Amino acid sequence: MADDHKRGEMDITEQEKTFAGFMTFTKWTVIAIIVLLILLAIFRA
Repeated sequence: MADDHKRGEMDITEQEKTFAGFMTFTKWTVIAIIVLLILLAIFRA
């Protein structure tokens, strides 16, 4: 049963797209949080 598996033959384009989207979302979220923290520090909220 496990002998059927051959490493590297699975199509992972959807997983790659999902991961790229997740990384883009994470990057922009971190940037937004940093900007928010800078603005809070400037205006002493």
